[in-house]
Amino acid sequence: MCDYWRLNSTCWASKFSHLFDNESTVFFAIFMGIWVTLFLEFWKQRQARLEYEWDLVDFEEEQQQLQLRPEFEAMCTHRKVNAVTKILNFAVISSQLQEVEPYLPLCSRIPWYFLSGATVTLWMSLVIACMVAVIVYRLSVFATFASFMESEASLKHVRSFLTPQITTSLTGSCLNFIVILILNFFYERISAWITKMEIPRTHQEYESSLTLKMFLFQFVNFYSSCFYVAFFKGKFVGYPGKYTYLFNVWRSEECDPGGCLVELTTQLTIIMTGKQVFGNIKEAIYPLVLNWWRRRKARTNSEKLYSRWEQDHDLETFGSLGLFYEYLETVIQFGFVTLFVASFPLAPLLALLNNIIEIRVDAWKLTTQYRRPVAAKAHSIGVWQDILYGMAVLSVATNAFIVAFTSDMIPRLVYYYAYSKNAIQPMKGYSLYFAFTSIFFRYRDYRNPPDHEEKYFHSMQYWHVLAAKMTFIIIMEHVVFLMKFLLAWMIPDVPKDVVERIKREKLMTVKILHDFELNKLKENLRMNSSDFAKHLIIQENKVQLAKSAT
Repeated sequence: MCDYWRLNSTCWASKFSHLFDNESTVFFAIFMGIWVTLFLEFWKQRQARLEYEWDLVDFEEEQQQLQLRPEFEAMCTHRKVNAVTKILNFAVISSQLQEVEPYLPLCSRIPWYFLSGATVTLWMSLVIACMVAVIVYRLSVFATFASFMESEASLKHVRSFLTPQITTSLTGSCLNFIVILILNFFYERISAWITKMEIPRTHQEYESSLTLKMFLFQFVNFYSSCFYVAFFKGKFVGYPGKYTYLFNVWRSEECDPGGCLVELTTQLTIIMTGKQVFGNIKEAIYPLVLNWWRRRKARTNSEKLYSRWEQDHDLETFGSLGLFYEYLETVIQFGFVTLFVASFPLAPLLALLNNIIEIRVDAWKLTTQYRRPVAAKAHSIGVWQDILYGMAVLSVATNAFIVAFTSDMIPRLVYYYAYSKNAIQPMKGYSLYFAFTSIFFRYRDYRNPPDHEEKYFHSMQYWHVLAAKMTFIIIMEHVVFLMKFLLAWMIPDVPKDVVERIKREKLMTVKILHDFELNKLKENLRMNSSDFAKHLIIQENKVQLAKSAT
């Protein structure tokens, strides 16, 4: 019952896709893999330099991070003898050194651990369910958009670039972004409550547990739709006569004839840009509104009685987790820049512009809208560094798979070198479509035609292209990983001048201690020699007195 649609209606999307889907994409993806390594290695050097300049070289984070949380001490009903002080007790034989500390048995922790794992799994499943709901939305409104745009005469001039596929993709991406923000709002509060009920023993355990929960959810929440478009959409469509259906109602989503790269770029642009704009507006408006409301309530008091320090005290508190959310936002942005950069080369530029704006927003809010944060020492950025390294390794694989399976570069190269028969125009005749049945129409796949004895099975060209894709992934991953490991080995974690300064300071410390001990020993020797001389003189005087007496 459906009418034909012309293949040239997707020319604009194909031309736009070619901006990112070309031979330079491979080199850009390799460059970004190397850049990530350089970024992390140079960050370690910067961290080591700051560690030296801020006098944190010998700082033991356990002094601050491993102390017991007040909440842990208040909520624990069990007590036990500290193993360290108990050993000291046996050493010095003193019962006063034994210290009894709060203790939470493992049997009391296990139910909360199960509840925590179940909650995280439930919310990640909810994210997947919302993503499926957005897919159903796109499937259900695609036909509506297509019929409306065909019947509406006023849209005649925009049909060439605003096709039903692109319209559905744009609205679906916007809806997906709204769902992401709503789920994120609720999960932040639930994860903080679950972490609190786990009763972590130390501040470090609390931050590590909260970081793991928040990052896992944010990772699934922000990247699941991008992974779907990049690696799953259009891969399980079927073929004419045997299409696959979602819930036996809607046909599985197909990519635009120009490929899924345009939709992936659209998805990344909307989610990344929307998150950055919304985050900056929220960081600026939220404390401003709260402080305005406090000032409004305080206007009943006399201005003379409402002193400046009271006004400063009524500002919004930065909180112990203020920097946590800043780190989380930066790490999620790092994922957009690295994981899908092969399909969205403008991501680094957008991240740079966002960081320039956010630096000014953070400076404004910290100096005018928040109380002065309480400073705390830290040896490094902690578990976030491990997360960054994990995302850097994962980015190599994702970009290799995007170039191989999402873009059309590998099929074009296979056709150019293996199937092209035109020496003058080698890409003439390249197509991913073929005729089906007696009515001429085309669809995207490599399958045998109806008159073949193995009709609709994958053709030999499909296996050639698949072999080329897998070969490309293996070669690209090995090349990038080899270069990453070489760069990581060649670039020292601590700059040479910092190492020399640390050694010089340690040498000076040892020399000062040595000189102090040496001077002290000399003084003791002088005192001992003078005492010996006095004793000798006394003995001689005694002997002389004895002789004179006799």
